[in-house]
Amino acid sequence: MSEDIRQKNEGFRLTYEKDGVYLTVYKPQDLASKVSDTDIINTINRKKIRNYHADAVTEAVLKSDGVPVKIAEAQAEASVDCGIEVAVSDDKMQGYVKLIPPEGNGKLPTIDAIKQALYAKGVVFGINEDKIRELAENPVYNQLVIVAEGVPPVNGKNGEVRYLVNLKKDRKPTVQEDGTVNYKDMNLIENITKGQKLAEIIPPVPGQNGKNIVGTELKAIDGRPAVVPRGRNVALSPDGTELISEIDGQLLYVDGKISVFATYEVKADVDNSTGNIKFIGNVSVRGNVLAGFEIEAGGNIEVDGVAEGAVLKAGGDIILRRGIHGNGKGVLIAGGNIVAKYIESSTVEARGNIYAEAIMHSDVKCGNKLELGGRKGLLVGGTVRVGQSVELKSLGSQMSTTTILEVGVDPHLRERLKFLKTDIINMEEGLLKANQAINLLNKMKSAGQLTLEKREILAKSTRAKFYYENKLNEYRKEIAAIEETLQQGANGRIKVMGSAYPGVKVSIGNSMMYIKEEIQYCTLYSDGADIRIGPL
Repeated sequence: MSEDIRQKNEGFRLTYEKDGVYLTVYKPQDLASKVSDTDIINTINRKKIRNYHADAVTEAVLKSDGVPVKIAEAQAEASVDCGIEVAVSDDKMQGYVKLIPPEGNGKLPTIDAIKQALYAKGVVFGINEDKIRELAENPVYNQLVIVAEGVPPVNGKNGEVRYLVNLKKDRKPTVQEDGTVNYKDMNLIENITKGQKLAEIIPPVPGQNGKNIVGTELKAIDGRPAVVPRGRNVALSPDGTELISEIDGQLLYVDGKISVFATYEVKADVDNSTGNIKFIGNVSVRGNVLAGFEIEAGGNIEVDGVAEGAVLKAGGDIILRRGIHGNGKGVLIAGGNIVAKYIESSTVEARGNIYAEAIMHSDVKCGNKLELGGRKGLLVGGTVRVGQSVELKSLGSQMSTTTILEVGVDPHLRERLKFLKTDIINMEEGLLKANQAINLLNKMKSAGQLTLEKREILAKSTRAKFYYENKLNEYRKEIAAIEETLQQGANGRIKVMGSAYPGVKVSIGNSMMYIKEEIQYCTLYSDGADIRIGPL
């Protein structure tokens, strides 16, 4: 840009004529472009114009009519090097350069001159060398150009906890396809297994310090470690990056901590508000279990109230402080013992012992010992199978209610034996077919007629043969062991500490007897052939 055009763009123009120095002030296009006396005088001083008339300058500004006004006598235009002004932002994060155009034959800006100006202003960091080089090669005058920038500090990131389990179960019941609402299977319990990962602890990220353009280091804030939400029965991994359950149980998130409890407690009834319960640990019910609902526990089940036509399955014990009114639909299945005040019209199965005051009209399987005590000590109606011994006060009723009591053999063994004898037939048929296929394919092989597909069938049939042979061997050994145990079932005992009534069928081992007359205070046992009645 020529000097004349530049000055005209500034709103005024200075020209050197033979008879003097002239000032031309142009009419402003708007208020913002109006020239002031100060602007012009600063330019006059920078251009080193000597002995100028200030009144003439004021007059030219007032008129602003574009007519040249003589402000000084004739003189040669002075040479003024390019001016360099440096500005620093208040936060000292940006540095600017403003180039003032040279006058006359003044020198253009250089890279060194711009840098020196920056250094003089204290700018020592974040200088943009490329920008300075560009300014020196293609000067931009009277504009602030950013040539230095600081590096802001980057604050760190706080540590986090990433949960790997569902902290809040959705208590909303399921709407089924037919429009009905399922209030039973609401899956409200978050079951946890021992060793399961519950959460990941993400470590904090440290901050990165910054620096402003005057070289001052700007401290960043480091991220804070996450608060580890470790509750009861929860361990922190050795490297501190995971929370792991120490037990099987129920997950609870309380007061910002995750805990695992071995017992799931229902403070009232098991009903539509709880739905069916399936829990890996123990279940404790303070109220009743209403008809149609199910509880399945990996540990024990304890019910303070009554089970009403419900299904209770426990890997451990079942304790019913009152009892169960099964109404033909109640089910109790325990991997351990069953303790109940009474059991009525239910299907009951216990691997261990059963302790109750009364069992009425139920189908019962007991692996070890059945004890009916208390005031009644009653067993009446239904079918009861007990592995070792029975102690009771009253067996049957004066009404000659049909009651079947089998003692001396674990009922689970009888069922296993029945299964084995049925399945061994399937195994023998499978072995026969495998041998037939092998014989046929071997003949084809000898005749050289065995294709690749037939070879695969031969290999498959050979593997099947080994499988069936091994299974048959296992089954025969297990059947022999069970039958030997059954033969020893005569050791079973039934102690009647009251009365046994007609209508009762008693089996001990392979011996059987119908009670036709009331007997009292006696022990029923087998002598290997018959059932004998002896003293207590």
